Amino acid sequence: MPGALSDIRVIEMGTLLAGPFCGQQLADHGAEVIKIEPPGKGDPMRDWGQEIAEGRSLWWPVIARGKKSVTVNLREEAGQELIRQLIREADVLVENFRPGTLERWGLGPETLHAINPRLIITRVSGWGQFGPNSGQPGFGAIGEAVGGIRYTTGEPDRPPSRTSISIGDTLTALFATIGTLSALHAREGTGRGQVIDAALYESVLAVMESLLTEYHVAGFIRERTGSLIPNIAPANIYPTAGDGLHLISGNQDTVWRRLAEAMGRPELATDVRYATHLGRGENQAELDGLIAEWTIGYTSDELHALLKEHGVPNSPMYRAPEMLADEHFAARDSIKWIDSHDFGEIPMQNVVPKLSDTPGEVRWSGPTLGQHNLEVLRDILHLDDDAIDQLAAEGIVEGPVKAAEGAEQP
Repeated sequence: MPGALSDIRVIEMGTLLAGPFCGQQLADHGAEVIKIEPPGKGDPMRDWGQEIAEGRSLWWPVIARGKKSVTVNLREEAGQELIRQLIREADVLVENFRPGTLERWGLGPETLHAINPRLIITRVSGWGQFGPNSGQPGFGAIGEAVGGIRYTTGEPDRPPSRTSISIGDTLTALFATIGTLSALHAREGTGRGQVIDAALYESVLAVMESLLTEYHVAGFIRERTGSLIPNIAPANIYPTAGDGLHLISGNQDTVWRRLAEAMGRPELATDVRYATHLGRGENQAELDGLIAEWTIGYTSDELHALLKEHGVPNSPMYRAPEMLADEHFAARDSIKWIDSHDFGEIPMQNVVPKLSDTPGEVRWSGPTLGQHNLEVLRDILHLDDDAIDQLAAEGIVEGPVKAAEGAEQP
């Protein structure tokens, strides 16, 4: 079945992560996403990632999945005019350039809304489109620092750490996606598009729970707490016999009683130090020590089976091998195997969330550079072969554009 956004056309401009991850979410749910890339080199994400295989990015097939790649030189007037033509029939523009860049190219909101009043313009940036810092560069790491998550992440006796993923970028992309979908809904009533202003630091700040209120009311500043949440116990990572670590979350009163039973220590459930949520929080370190003394006598598999039997939420630490082997992942189709241009069939996370009537789909992996030039130039912009060849000769569009010779798309 077609995805929920199958009637939506998106123009994605910008590079790296935050804007493109927003585009990925829209493509996953069926939108036609036309990704504009610089001729010759494309999005730097084609070369980025923690692991590079044979000189090629293993991240690109995921972040660019379901998108159409079109190369356009946005620094030239002819390239800017191509974008203005594409905007006429588009629903959404996603961009993550530094504020003011689109305006310098003659592609600012006023210009684009004059061409297409229904256009939704989703703008992702480090500091937002206005304010004293708006013109400053702002990568995801800066947003994480200013938004508060960096200071509160890590062990209390060490400098702040980071998560192993680009959480500032991905959070901003998700908020940008929410804003885009909200604007599409509002357009149904107003007939007008609008501008979504998604800032990296604000997106991180938005998930920082009651951090500001705690300081204002109680003078409390959150600090790094490592693997636990202060006063929420037991909820931590515990050692197991010989094979690693195991997470147990038994902080609810009823779950704690089941955990005490599993430990063979039912008296702990009524012990005044641990019987209530407040008591367990006040005696968190002592309680974690008791549980660690118990878990070390079991392997992770043994512990998982025992706690599952007693209805206690728990899990070993999953890595990619455990995910690929897990029967629950398989039953829910959480991992999708997709053909790629460079690596054959590869696994990647499937579309989330799952929609019952209009499910999303990973339609293809990240495209080759300019793979869809001819399709877009011919079928959407209705350019003839001579016009296409002229754009190629001028370096405005590069890739598979030998239209007059009848070249096929790769």
